[in-house]
Amino acid sequence: MTNGTEENNSVQQYALAYGLHYESENLKQAFEQYKHILLEFPDTPEAGYARSQIQHIVNAMVPREEILESQMKLATAAFDQILNQN
Repeated sequence: MTNGTEENNSVQQYALAYGLHYESENLKQAFEQYKHILLEFPDTPEAGYARSQIQHIVNAMVPREEILESQMKLATAAFDQILNQN
């Protein structure tokens, strides 16, 4: 569980990121702010919201074929790593 200060900070940081994203429409800065939330407040609800918003940005910016190709590469690498551990 997070303490009140951390929770308050994560809420404020998320509000900033959300404003950059949807009010200012500055996707680059919003993306960076969402990443900051993931790194600084990984165990907060806002980290989950930030992950979702990053996915929205990726879907808006990256062609669908590139997303699928990247996902397949990640899955293949994960399978290879698991197989090499056994």
